[in-house]
Amino acid sequence: MRRIHSLAVAAAALVTAFGAVPAAAGAPAAAEAPTVVSSRAAYNCTPGYFCIYSDWNGGGTRCQWSQPSMANTADNCSFIQRGQNVRSVWNGTGHRVQYYTQTNHHARVGSTPAGAGGNLQGSYQIRSFKPQ
Repeated sequence: MRRIHSLAVAAAALVTAFGAVPAAAGAPAAAEAPTVVSSRAAYNCTPGYFCIYSDWNGGGTRCQWSQPSMANTADNCSFIQRGQNVRSVWNGTGHRVQYYTQTNHHARVGSTPAGAGGNLQGSYQIRSFKPQ
């Protein structure tokens, strides 16, 4: 009994130290992965551009566009052409950007407000985008 009590106290101390409670296992995934607003300093994205990254937190290969809309990101994004998924985004534009898993703005999967970005689920490609 003393051992169980010690584990419970240790777990409570960790939760307090990190300020978060772990998510319940087996919780259903959201239909649309929310974009976590992150510090722009973590993302190398030219102001005025919409950027996607092959790795978390703006890492890996970056593709960026100054156009407000793109019907097929594979036209000029090397990691999309190689079949890699998008793991993070940064929206340096002045408008919210909606993105889609199919070309020509089909199968909307999410959006990111202007001046924000973050990690995505990482289980899909962004194949097109446009302003909201």
